[in-house]
Amino acid sequence: MRKNLFWLSDEQWGRIEPHLPTDVRGVERADDRRVISGIVHVLKSGCRWCDCPPEYGPATTIYNRFVRWARRGVWENLFRELAGQGRAMEMQMIDSTHVKAHRSAAGGKRGSKSRLLAARGGRNTKIHALADAGGRLIAILLTGGKAHDYPIAKRLIRRVKPPKHMLGDTAYDGDELRENLDERGTKPVIPNRSNRVRLFSFNKRLYKLRWRIESAFNRLKDFRRIATRYDKLARNYLASVCLAAALVWWI
Repeated sequence: MRKNLFWLSDEQWGRIEPHLPTDVRGVERADDRRVISGIVHVLKSGCRWCDCPPEYGPATTIYNRFVRWARRGVWENLFRELAGQGRAMEMQMIDSTHVKAHRSAAGGKRGSKSRLLAARGGRNTKIHALADAGGRLIAILLTGGKAHDYPIAKRLIRRVKPPKHMLGDTAYDGDELRENLDERGTKPVIPNRSNRVRLFSFNKRLYKLRWRIESAFNRLKDFRRIATRYDKLARNYLASVCLAAALVWWI
């Protein structure tokens, strides 16, 4: 067996197996561990689905399993379970990152709503996320690349329990968001914009830890199919991001 293939370890499989669907009807599913290892190999290597190595089984089985479970929200649910979104945390960080889309992600019969691609400045998508104090992603939202960070922040923070501190850069400096965080019992650690009249104090020592969410995005983009978006549908790309983010918790 080739050495450059990815296989889920016993520990990884032990974490993932309890969260997989059990409502199997008709023909029994192919070996889940082998198929999911094949899916992860495609995400890590960036190869086409049809080029998935034969050690994982038929490429059509690998692709169909990924797409079918993406449609059912299995990969998103897996990420939520493993990221522990229900846990209260001392500190969280919020940020976003741009992802350039490959030309194969453009086109299709469905409108741009199903693709979440921005044409301005080239085809691109934006990943908005929250990370914990250790720099591990705990909540993810996908938008077109031209979306601003600030309007998305409120939707994102509602997905998790409020922390004691929320770190963010000046893109998140707004009265409405600060008030929303205060109502949730969270202390904003956000610098003031240069044009702000009423200045707020913030903990500069804590703010220096914001590099951790940037490192989380870097680890996520070590998966080559995340660093470059090939999927036409945003649903499939989001599924890839969620599965990769869940794996980062174990690496």
